[in-house]
Amino acid sequence: MIRFDDVSFVHDDAVGGRPALSSVTFTIDEGELVLVVGPTGSGKSTLLRCINGLVPHFSGGTLSGTVLVDGRDTRTHRPRDLADVVGFVVQDPLASFVTDTVEDELAYGMETLGVEPGAMRRRVEETLDLLGLADLRDRTLTELSGGQQQRVAIGAVLAAGPRVLVLDEPTSALDPVAAEDVLAALHRLVHDVGITVVLAEHRLERVIHHADRVLVVEQGRVAPLTDPADAMTRSLVHPPVIELGRALGWSPLPLSIRDARRWARGLRSSLPPVPVPHPAQPPAAGPGRSGRLGRPGPGGAAYRGGPALPGADVVAAVHGLAVRRGVSHALRGVDLEARRGSVVAVMGRNGAGKSTLLASLVGQLRPSAGSVRVLGAAAAATGPDVMLDPAATAPARLVACVGLVPQDPGLLLYCDTVIGECESADADFGMPSGTTRALLRRIGGDVADAIHPRDLSEGERLCLALSVVLASRPTLVLLDEPTRGLDYPAKTRLVGVLRELADSGHTVVLATHDVELAADVADRVVVLAEGQVVADGPVREVLAGSPAFAPQVAKILHPLPYLTVEDVVAGLGAAS
Repeated sequence: MIRFDDVSFVHDDAVGGRPALSSVTFTIDEGELVLVVGPTGSGKSTLLRCINGLVPHFSGGTLSGTVLVDGRDTRTHRPRDLADVVGFVVQDPLASFVTDTVEDELAYGMETLGVEPGAMRRRVEETLDLLGLADLRDRTLTELSGGQQQRVAIGAVLAAGPRVLVLDEPTSALDPVAAEDVLAALHRLVHDVGITVVLAEHRLERVIHHADRVLVVEQGRVAPLTDPADAMTRSLVHPPVIELGRALGWSPLPLSIRDARRWARGLRSSLPPVPVPHPAQPPAAGPGRSGRLGRPGPGGAAYRGGPALPGADVVAAVHGLAVRRGVSHALRGVDLEARRGSVVAVMGRNGAGKSTLLASLVGQLRPSAGSVRVLGAAAAATGPDVMLDPAATAPARLVACVGLVPQDPGLLLYCDTVIGECESADADFGMPSGTTRALLRRIGGDVADAIHPRDLSEGERLCLALSVVLASRPTLVLLDEPTRGLDYPAKTRLVGVLRELADSGHTVVLATHDVELAADVADRVVVLAEGQVVADGPVREVLAGSPAFAPQVAKILHPLPYLTVEDVVAGLGAAS
């Protein structure tokens, strides 16, 4: 169905003429689900875009070798000539939308292909049900959350009935339940209908057990197609279940929670019932794993992860907060406080109000009821710090105390080069030259200075936006889906930066569907549903027993409240 024969590709403006793909050869059979894995910026998106002709017909550059899809040569068939065979879901769903409402977007692709109206109506209804979009059918696309937009983008391609489905990070903005529903639907299409699916995904914990074969991409070179378990023994990018298996010497490596639980029968009996603090951390006063949970509150009481007590340590506070977005109540009666030195993960299904909460904290949205306050520096150098209304504060003053990285990192980037963005951020915030560039190198690795930000991969662009905001070290850091497009090593490096910020007294609030990130860095989790707070407590208490939000290690070791591989290694060390 898909054949690459000695394919290489070089962008016109590639630094040093370095190829994005180099001598790639493989064949994917009909009815396979193939997972493409590799580090951020390794060439995965470029490879996917070769399948429907976006490379080179849209991207430009020089393509050598042959790509055949259902017998059609992509050098002579443009993307429109392949549209009846290949459906492509890009990383940024807004970039693919051409209509205004959900239902119209699902129908548009079929209209361009001349599908008969009766069949079109049936497919739209099936797709709405398949992806849980029926309640959103009349909603305007721009009013949807990022995860809802991603489901619509997937649905618009599925409804057209392609024989080959190519997806770039299809679950990156989806909550765990929605992601599993989408992947289960793809699994059924592969096994029941014979559709060929090729997808790139960084959150391998969600998808590795669905894959038939794996393509590992590293610096533009592609290893031969291989069995998922074999691929994970060598890949630099691997999920926590593989990391745990490697750390404990399990062979063969388990790909699923079910297989890992079988391996872990003896492990559960040898671990302490409560995780021990990591060597670098002081003992926690509460049940969470971070020493920050024991930070003294007013009157010397230990703060154990619930709503912050009033006092000087409060950095952000919302009381009775209600926000309307269009006709919908995005938030209703939310009470929440974040204290100095804490990392708060805000979680919940798509459309629960997470991004709205962050936008309210940075003053982008005004409350329809209630109040929002953030800690700001005093107007006079000798005065005490004050609580500011972000919506009523001048941006020049607010930016010094609150920094937001939105879901679309491109909204923060306006220079022509990476180094230009870094130097501009240094100048804007009065930082020594090279500060932002050094942080980008730490989080994102080797990103070329001269490249335009729009030519970066999604993960590299996010690393650049994160560096621009985090280098300025605002008192309150707000991150909206900060690991979208990041591989595991980049995520680990980001976690290190966030821990350092929190340990030096900064406050981090992150909205995320990445349960592994929350387990790694958060000391407190707030769960939203239908615009209201439904859970608020220490990370271990909220995540460990949750069917939807538990990380892989917690599922493997349930009922023990272990969240990370780091927890397990520390526990085994203490038990020996």
